[in-house]
Amino acid sequence: MTYTALIAGGGIAGTATAIALRKAGVNAVIYEAYDRTADQAGAFLTLAPNALDALRALDLDIGGLGFETPGITIASGSGRRLGELSYAHGGVVSRTVKRADLYRFLRGHDLRIEYGKRLTAAAHTPGGGVLATFADGAMAEADLLIGADGLRSAVRRLIDPDAPGARYTGLLNVGGYARGVSTGAEPGMMRAVFGKRCFFVHTAHPGGEVWWAANPAQPVELGPAELAAITAREWRDRLSELFRNDRSPALDIIAATDEILAGWNSYEVPRVPSWHRGRMVVIGDAAHATAPSIGQGAAMAVEDAVVLAKCLRDGPGVEAAFVAYERLRRGRVERVVEQGNRTGGWKALSPLARVPRDLVMSLGMKLAARTGADPSRWIYEHHLEWEEPVGEPV
Repeated sequence: MTYTALIAGGGIAGTATAIALRKAGVNAVIYEAYDRTADQAGAFLTLAPNALDALRALDLDIGGLGFETPGITIASGSGRRLGELSYAHGGVVSRTVKRADLYRFLRGHDLRIEYGKRLTAAAHTPGGGVLATFADGAMAEADLLIGADGLRSAVRRLIDPDAPGARYTGLLNVGGYARGVSTGAEPGMMRAVFGKRCFFVHTAHPGGEVWWAANPAQPVELGPAELAAITAREWRDRLSELFRNDRSPALDIIAATDEILAGWNSYEVPRVPSWHRGRMVVIGDAAHATAPSIGQGAAMAVEDAVVLAKCLRDGPGVEAAFVAYERLRRGRVERVVEQGNRTGGWKALSPLARVPRDLVMSLGMKLAARTGADPSRWIYEHHLEWEEPVGEPV
């Protein structure tokens, strides 16, 4: 049976889902809330082997984007090396890409996208479909509605009005691209510094540019207007003060950055009890937000897209497909979220807690290096094949 689908949200989750659905024979239209696309300069992300594997299952090759990132080294603010972790598995090496480049790549696959369509309501129809209403008064009907609309998902609230919302973590994100500065690091290798007052991560593009990000603490949540009002000079001054006593290249990298990206808040979403109701379902951050520290937000969204499409392809009906999708995905993503929250919590510790944290991290990575028990291995080794029928959770 050929279904039609409405997808709320045109980010990575929405576009990957549209591509996956088309492969499964489902006709989908994406409804993006913003009037303009996200095809612009912005932050970067690292796609781990499991993310690249999920993209490969959709016949998507991003080898022309970004650069390979074979691993990450971790140090303390005092300059002490705490250890190193591999970002490769089974011959597949992670890639670091600009988010805007990934958006452009996914949206370039002949997808139907309607911009300026913010979902405000949706209801099941007598004929067994879903009728969606948008803020501009437009309406659209299809066999199913997929919420790929992120942390503040409207579809999540439609499924369950009592579902938890996004919760501020107390950390900001800020970053940029530096030129004319050398860190002495191997190109592509990620370098993380758990500084005395702030977390910092950087990596060198093979072309010489240094990509970096920081997570300054901000106890009181700032609104979009407040964040937008922070000037590049104010960010530069604040970050320079935070990293002043660290033994790291952070100060040199920040000084060599012409344009510091506008800051944004970090959020988490507590466990979402209901992923679907009737012919409505949520995927990606709308269902399970992972901490940025684990680098699995996009990966989980693409994995969701593959599994949901396969469930619709192989199942006896839409609602049965949603049940199978949640059964196959919930255990894995909640385990990933738990590990991400644990790692993310290390960034915001008090000064007294940082010494035992560094000791625990150092011992853990030494053990991993000695035994080969990479703590991320179980995430990376998740393998998806499009041709395989839907089975039991892995």
